[in-house]
Formats: sequence, structure tokens, C-alpha cells
Amino acid sequence: MTGAVQHRPAEARGRWRRSIRAAAMVVGLSLSVGLLPAARAQTAPVRTLVLYDTTGPYGWLGELYAIAAANLAGHFGTVTTKPVAAYVAGDVGAHTATIYLGSTYDEPMPAAFLTDVLQTSKPVIWAFDNIWHLAGAAGGSAAFATTFGWAPHVFDTSAVARVDYKGTSFTRSTLNAAGIMSYVPFDPARAVAVAEAVRPDGSRFPWAVRSKHLTYLGEVPFAYAGLDDRSVIFSDLLFDALAPGTPTRHRALVRLEDVGPDADPQRLRSIADYLSNQRVPFTFGVYPIYKDPLGTYNNGTPETIRLVDTPQVVSALKYMISKGGRMILHGLTHQYSDVANPYGGVSGDDFEFFRAHIDADNYVVFDGPVPEDSVAWAQGRIDAALAEIAAAGLPKPTIFEFPHYAASALDYQAVATRFTTRYDRTLYFTGQLSGNPRYVDNNRLIGQFFPYVVRDVYGTKVLPENLANYEPTPENNNPPRLPADIVATAKRNLAVRDGFASFFYHPYNGLGPLREIVSGIKALGYTFVDAGTL
Repeated sequence: MTGAVQHRPAEARGRWRRSIRAAAMVVGLSLSVGLLPAARAQTAPVRTLVLYDTTGPYGWLGELYAIAAANLAGHFGTVTTKPVAAYVAGDVGAHTATIYLGSTYDEPMPAAFLTDVLQTSKPVIWAFDNIWHLAGAAGGSAAFATTFGWAPHVFDTSAVARVDYKGTSFTRSTLNAAGIMSYVPFDPARAVAVAEAVRPDGSRFPWAVRSKHLTYLGEVPFAYAGLDDRSVIFSDLLFDALAPGTPTRHRALVRLEDVGPDADPQRLRSIADYLSNQRVPFTFGVYPIYKDPLGTYNNGTPETIRLVDTPQVVSALKYMISKGGRMILHGLTHQYSDVANPYGGVSGDDFEFFRAHIDADNYVVFDGPVPEDSVAWAQGRIDAALAEIAAAGLPKPTIFEFPHYAASALDYQAVATRFTTRYDRTLYFTGQLSGNPRYVDNNRLIGQFFPYVVRDVYGTKVLPENLANYEPTPENNNPPRLPADIVATAKRNLAVRDGFASFFYHPYNGLGPLREIVSGIKALGYTFVDAGTL
């Protein structure tokens, strides 16, 4: 049924978005320009080769890491991914740069790959395992050190919780006990410690080294990654390999989240006024149908509200557009069916395109696609949402955001038929590169923060969201996230030479925290831009 707009308690709305942070992937040295390839005009198309491991009980990790690297490389141009076992002689020379992610200890290495890496002058980024095979192909550690100024030694398993890069300290989870490569010898006259790992006692050793065309990372940067994590370093290192002439600039984005027919029109107008006065372009994610099928917030009585039946909300959305806002589509109902998914089945709280539940330890657990999942089903929901937007007299959105950042590969495929651009974080699954994604295969999936615009493995342009959101209270084992936390993450992301500080904000939190975040990000030197120009 339809009914008058009722406003749910602020503490109950949009809460699951905080717990998506747990699904994310799992410093002060200057770069020595003399050891980098000479800056070149980006006239030829940029082509990146990403190679990954597949053997052993954890062979599936290689594909997930390759997806993460390929997504970031998608910022620069086209990307080819393949198992390192499938390497063909000459592949390195046919690409602008090559990334190899060594995730399996002693993965068999094709001799052609090792030979090409040693002989090429094109940039190669090598992470973690099997660097000893490259040293062996060079004639042993001594010969390798003669050429590169360093040689791999043993993995240092100190509880490193910090990595320093370009004057910035990044975090590292001490749950990651796989270790970081150490080096004997290491000649600073011929090799550069691009970033340094800091042990608990304050001593340091290289986290990433570079000499000639080879950049080596002592671990896979995507393991146990988070918002403030050293994975950001990898995002910036790609510029050295793929676009070394890129000038420095720092841009910012803000998105107002979970705007539905139950929104407070006056609050939307006041936030739009503030952002307009601050010369801050903004986006706002809209779902056009509000549903509470179990009466969770309506005294047990089911409730449905369409945007077309709430003229005051529609008027406020038009006002937001007039103040520099850009509407994006955030699903049809932002919930699924008449079941808890994972909360009370209410719009804004629950998933729409994926199933989930809360376990006994208060963690949100992914259960997989909805039963009726298909490209046609997802297209149907998208088309229904667009029809509702049109019926309300609002312009057609050109950007899509999945509710709670979760969907199946088929759903992403469906979105790509209707939109060229998404604005969200994304889930990527084991088996995806081979065309056979396995959604809940022992939780073998990965989420990712992008510090710049990418074209991901789903083939869609993705706008970055890398600061998360203001959240004053803990939820699902995630701590509160306050304005100072968001600004601190933005400060770390200044290390990315052409990166973004992008966050989202729920209007029901009022103006106070938003002012703190916007002013803090501006003070760091970021310029807020219109997402539509990207």
C-alpha cells in the first residue's frame, strides 16, 4: 500500500554500508627519478599485461589479486590478464608494462617469461613470491645483484604495521603473517627503496625497491588491505610504469546516499544550499520506491511509497539539481522481496541484488545472488527504476550505484547495457577471469577501493569512492568513522599523484559532520569536481 512519508530513526538507516568495509581487500622517501624510465609523451595506447599464479591450495588467490591489479591498470588503458603459466615469449615486449603477482610459493615459471623480464627495457612490477626464480635465471643471486643492486634474501615476518611512502605513513594489518622480502645485498647507489616497512622496534627495511626497469614489492599489496592501507602505494606506483609524465592534481567527490521517497525534503534542501555555497558539486543516489514489507518501521503494517506520490521530495530533488547536484540511480527499492536481507527488509537498510545474513558474531555474511538472478531480471529492475524516475518528472540518471555495493557478475553485465559508468565499490569473485564466477566459494571474493577513475574487469567505468562515510556509532564489528578519520584518509591519498578523495554521506546526519569533512578535505588542497565530467 502507499502512505504518508514516515522517517525512520537515523541510527537504523543505511547502516549496512559500514560493514561493507570489512569486505574490502583482503613513509617518507623521495623517488629517484634517475632510476625510472625516461618520461615519455603518452602518444601510443597504454597496454598492461597482468600475470598471476594458479597452482597450489591457494591458487585461487592469484586470480583475485590479478583482478585488483587489472582494475587499477584500467585507469591507464587496456589490460590483458593471464596465468603466468600461459605466458608466451614476447608478451612483455608487446605491452607498455607488465605486472606479475606472485601469490604461490615456487609457482612454475616459464623460462620465456624470466628471460623477457631480464632482457626488456619496459617497466616490470613484480610482487612477492618467486623473485628467486628471476635471480636464478640471471645466473644466481650474485649475478642478479650485480645487475640490479639488490638480491632477494628471506621473508621478514616481523609484525609490520606501517609502511612509509613519499612522506606518508600507511597502515598494514599485522594479521598478514606471510612476511615481507628482505634483501642481501642492497646497494643504495644502484637501487632505490621506494617505500619502507617499519618494524615494531622502529627499524626499517625496503617494502618496495626499484632499479633499472624492475620494481619489486616484497609482498602482495592487496592482502588484508583497508582504507588507509599500503595498497594505496601500489596505485601510485602504476603511474611510474604506465604514465610517468602525469602531473600532480588532487580532486574530490561527495555523494549524498540513500535518498528515497521517505527522505526529509527540507534537510535535502539545506544540504544542497550548503554545498552550493561552498562551490562543491555533488551527486545524490536515489531509489524511487520505498518499501517496508514487514512493517519494521510502521508498527507491523507493510508500507510502500513511490517517489511519484511524494511531490515535496521530488521538488527537493529538482532543487538539488538546480544547486549543482547530479542524480544517480541507486537501485529500484534498495531492498529485496519481503524478507530480511540482512536486516528488516526495509529500503536503505537491505541489499537489493545480493543475499546476505548476519551471523552469531554480528558479521554480515554474503550468501550469493538472489534466486531469480539473471541479466534480464536485473535489467527489469533497472528499467522499472528509470520508469519511476521519469514518471516523477526527473531527468534520467547516467550513473548507477549498486545498493550496498553488492551484485552478481550477471547484474554488473546488466548495468553495462544501460549505463557506461558506475559510482561504487565492487565485489569481484573467484573464477571471474575465466568466465565462471563462483559467488560464495568459501568467501573467495574481493572488494576494492579505487583512488582514481578506472575501467574494471566488468568493462564499466567506475568512479572512485575511497574514504567511506561518516558513521557516529559502531555497527557489525566496525568502529565509528568520524570526520577526522575521513580527512585523515584523504590526507594519505595525497600520495597518489592524480588521485581523489571521495566519500559519501547520509543526509539524515545533518550538516555538522558534513561541514567538518568538506572543510577538512578542502584544507588539504583537494578541489571538488562534478562526477559527470569524469
